[in-house]
Amino acid sequence: MDINQVTYFLNLAETLNFTEAARRSGVSQPSLTRAIQRLEEELGSPLIYRDGKDSRLTALGRDVQAEFMRVELALRNVREHSESTVHGRRRILDIAVAPTIGPATFTAFFDDVLSQLPAVNLNMHQLSAGEGAPEVLSGKYHACILPEAPRFNPKLNIVPLFRERFLLACAEGHPLAENDVVSVKAIASYPYVDRLACEFHTQITEHLMNHNAVMQPRFSADREDWVQQLVAEGRAICIMPERSVVVEGIATRAIEGMSLEREVVLASVSGSGTPLEMRKIAQMAARHDWA
Repeated sequence: MDINQVTYFLNLAETLNFTEAARRSGVSQPSLTRAIQRLEEELGSPLIYRDGKDSRLTALGRDVQAEFMRVELALRNVREHSESTVHGRRRILDIAVAPTIGPATFTAFFDDVLSQLPAVNLNMHQLSAGEGAPEVLSGKYHACILPEAPRFNPKLNIVPLFRERFLLACAEGHPLAENDVVSVKAIASYPYVDRLACEFHTQITEHLMNHNAVMQPRFSADREDWVQQLVAEGRAICIMPERSVVVEGIATRAIEGMSLEREVVLASVSGSGTPLEMRKIAQMAARHDWA
């Protein structure tokens, strides 16, 4: 097994077309085909079903694709390390954040990261719907900040950061803000805005329904800033994580009988497959005082 076979197979797994995979790899189709055949012979099992235009990966092929993606990521990290050393370049790390996680809790932490790791540049991204741990494993992001820990995977390093409750959010001058704890019955008396991006949408809805409150929002949005602006202006109320407020003028209050909370985590690739700087950031996150 050699490095070329890794590249050839990843291109084939992505395209499922030997001609296109050969073009992307910069080799002839016969050369790529022979390299894949040698790989299959070494592993003792087919990696791809060859069925004309309907070629598809075997179960082993999918497993090998996942492992080779880690190899490719490790090789890229090696090249970046060498370029940084030889040319004095900065390490650029791509970190993605779930859209429902507010920035206020993280500003001091990332300021600390940049001060302690002067050769690091951070690119922050927003996760799209359905994205998460798989994008870390694929190498799209070096790490993700998620609203809950993904399913256990030995290839992932998961660092718990902090827990936060789900609270009622209303304008500071709203009548509900006069109480430290608000009843579900009181919540049902006011216009409600639905946070479509909320990962705990189902649990919140069930809690309200169990207390005979069926909310019928006339406005829903997956943009947190839109939701919070409506709330801050007193036009509606919502239920949201306590550290996610980003618009001034919002007050948060506990909801009677609701104990729903989430644990925000940092997910990165475990072991040598992730850059040294990213491993240092994970260690700093584990030691940081998130309170």
